[in-house]
Amino acid sequence: MGLLSIALSKGRILKDTLEIFNRLNMDFSDIDKDSRKLFFDYEDYGMRLILSKPSDVPTYVEHGVADLGIAGKDVLLEDKKDVFELMDLKISKCRMIVAVKESHCESDPIYKVATKYPNVAETFFLKKAHPVEIIKLNGSIELGPLLGLSDAIVDIVATGKTLKENKLKIYEEICPISARLIANQVSFRLKSEEIHKLMEKLNKVI
Repeated sequence: MGLLSIALSKGRILKDTLEIFNRLNMDFSDIDKDSRKLFFDYEDYGMRLILSKPSDVPTYVEHGVADLGIAGKDVLLEDKKDVFELMDLKISKCRMIVAVKESHCESDPIYKVATKYPNVAETFFLKKAHPVEIIKLNGSIELGPLLGLSDAIVDIVATGKTLKENKLKIYEEICPISARLIANQVSFRLKSEEIHKLMEKLNKVI
């Protein structure tokens, strides 16, 4: 059947992911997040690890380039790819929140929301029957309220330190976020035995 290919998210999730594999006595210490190498084959473990931008992991999995992937719930909520979400790995925990300026009062209206997650933001406010204008930003979302571009932001936070530094506060929590193991639908059937064995091992260490 070949190697079981797993797309890993670079950035904040990668370190936590490699630590989990380390608990399974799988040594992937030669993986360097700054390396130009895009994938690493480990014949001893029967695995190929693919390093990817977090937002691309579900795409690789959906199209079968990778059998499995490890991606943040934020990415899965935003992109809604046609993949199986198998398990919560309980790493890289944070929260998806709505934040406003510290001077914002409860009675102040929210008309415009800046975010990297337009689909998540729109869905959240529509469920509250509160339509807003969504402004897509890719850089420093905190600038939205500070420069008057938006009344609020939708973003992920871990400690909230960045919000405080920019005189912002949490207005409402949308949902908890953590890294998830996802699978290509065809691979889940064809490589069911290998995938379930890996899931059993992961369940013992998370």
